Formats: sequence, C-alpha cells, structure tokens
Amino acid sequence: MGSVKPLEMGFSPDGYITDQDCFSTFRYRTIPANYNGCGWIAAYNLLKFLGYETGYDEVRRELDEMHFLRVPGPTLMCVMRKYLKKHVPEVRETVGREAALETARESRAGIFRYREGIEPHFVSYIRQGENSFRFFNMTDGLEDSVMPMEQFIKEHCAPGTVIVFTV
Repeated sequence: MGSVKPLEMGFSPDGYITDQDCFSTFRYRTIPANYNGCGWIAAYNLLKFLGYETGYDEVRRELDEMHFLRVPGPTLMCVMRKYLKKHVPEVRETVGREAALETARESRAGIFRYREGIEPHFVSYIRQGENSFRFFNMTDGLEDSVMPMEQFIKEHCAPGTVIVFTV
C-alpha cells in the first residue's frame, strides 16, 4: 500500500469528492473506505448536486449502517436503491447498457453502477452541456473528468450489466 493521500486532495475546488484514495482513514463496511467507498461517495456527490446540505461523513455512516451484515464488501445494490429512494424520491433506475446510455444522456445527473475493468464501481456524474458530462472518482488519472456519455460507456463500462440511477 502506498502513502496516504491527504483528505483535502480528495475534493474538487467546488466540493465534490473526486478521489476515494484520500479516504483511507475512514472505515466503510469494516475496511478502509479507499477500497470500497465508491458507493457512498457517488451518493454524496449526487446529493451535493441536488443542493442537499448533508455532509459526506453522514452519507458514509448512513449507508454503512443500512447494510444488514457487518462484513467487508462494496455497497450492495439493494442498499443503494433504498438510500436513494429515501433521499432522492424522484430517482429513476435504468438497467442495460443501451437503455442506461439513452436515459443518462437525457438526465441532469446520476450514478452509474458498472465494472471499471474487473472491479464493480459506482460513479456519479453531472451534466456540463449538451452532450458533456462531468464524472467523479472514475479511476486513477480520471478522478474529475468531462466527456460525452457515449465515450464513458464505450471506454469505461466493461462487459456486463450497466445500471444508472438518474435525476
């Protein structure tokens, strides 16, 4: 394991969380959040975009406590659904690569669940323009990046199920 990144490096200048590697001192599902924090980070970023005043640690704690078993692991889909329905009742879930692409293209913001390489991952995004989207905490080197939705799907979503929660 490399050196610990300072927490403040994990945020964009406008306050979105962009790098989960900076959260190694936080625990999520019994292990350091730099390994499995993408779910709560994506939820926090979506709430921030929507104007909620909830702090990132509140989001982390609530999502962590919603898991029935106190074991290491990622954010479970059933927990993410429950959390989003509670805090963002207008959220819409779309399953399937092509359907997710179409729905996300028309949205203001959302959260993708997909595989980045072999790793299951949650990533939040916000609209930046006509066909331009800003993605947070995608992968090393692309912690805060802007691209068309088609490029994200083509270059980052490995084969397998793609799910998007949109507003």
